[in-house]
Amino acid sequence: MTSDNRIGPPSFGSERDMLRAFLDYHRATLAMKCEGLTDEELRQQSMPPATLSLLGLVRHMAEVERAWFRRVFEDNDAPMVWSDKIDFQAAYDASASTRGEAFGAWEAEVENSRRIEREAESLDQAGYQPRWGEEVSLRMVMVHVLLEYGRHNGHADFLREGVDGTVGA
Repeated sequence: MTSDNRIGPPSFGSERDMLRAFLDYHRATLAMKCEGLTDEELRQQSMPPATLSLLGLVRHMAEVERAWFRRVFEDNDAPMVWSDKIDFQAAYDASASTRGEAFGAWEAEVENSRRIEREAESLDQAGYQPRWGEEVSLRMVMVHVLLEYGRHNGHADFLREGVDGTVGA
């Protein structure tokens, strides 16, 4: 990683501004962890038997963004990006993926998620989560996706250290 260009979340602000800023900070963190790496390095898997890679995380987060924003608030039947059925694990297989393919899908889903959030009248806007068969609020979706990024950015730390050869250093 050559630089940290992330914009940190504010110390004060409305609930919506804080959620938006923290989400964008975590999105930027994932991108930063992948910065400067080749496709081969991005596909480098963690220790067996796990097959997780940085590129797999990017693909997975594209699925998460789609499932929690597009499918809940716009199109309950929107297909998954890398799976014919609801299978978030399929995205982790980045063995034939490229930066362009994975980041293109992820960035498109992030922009769609941002648009949906901006157009919502309030955090109380309800959408239908088809996997759960119930309505959820935009607030709940933003918190859930934020937690997904936090969890997976922790994985990205270790994956990047493995690629850079700094594990245990």
